[in-house]
Amino acid sequence: MKVPAPTHHILSVLVENKFGVLTRIAGLFARRGFNIYSLAVSPTEDERFSRMTIVVDVESTSLEQVTKQLNKLIPVIKIVELSPADATERELMLVTVKATPESRSQITELTSIFEAKIEDVGFDAMTIMAAGRPDQLDAMTDLLEPFGIVELQRTGRIALPRLVRRTVRLQAVRGRSA
Repeated sequence: MKVPAPTHHILSVLVENKFGVLTRIAGLFARRGFNIYSLAVSPTEDERFSRMTIVVDVESTSLEQVTKQLNKLIPVIKIVELSPADATERELMLVTVKATPESRSQITELTSIFEAKIEDVGFDAMTIMAAGRPDQLDAMTDLLEPFGIVELQRTGRIALPRLVRRTVRLQAVRGRSA
């Protein structure tokens, strides 16, 4: 029997940029018994605030409880759940792969296809940096595996809401007769 794929919820949490905020928020998830799948934190355009992108696999009802509890924490300013359809999400990956002289051109071609960059080259390995949607990085990893992955590190997702696009209707301008 096939196990259903986990449904990840993406939370964008705006918090005060203060000491201990990350610990308090991570502790809240730990106390509830939820595993954080991915967590990325960085300052925003306003140095007083940081944005946390938290990817967690929980049921919607449990997520609602966690969101309510997060809102009670003093350093939390705003919480938005981002659906993948309504968000721009990216991840960064560094991967070191075995690279024999015979396989280097194939690895270089794969790197180019995924618009990645070769960051370091050794006698028998290459380190590649790639940024993209999580599914794109998964695909790249799958294609690099036959060469032999030595090390792999991913940042976890960062996400922002998609921008609203309105269609601007242009109306014909009629010239006036004098």
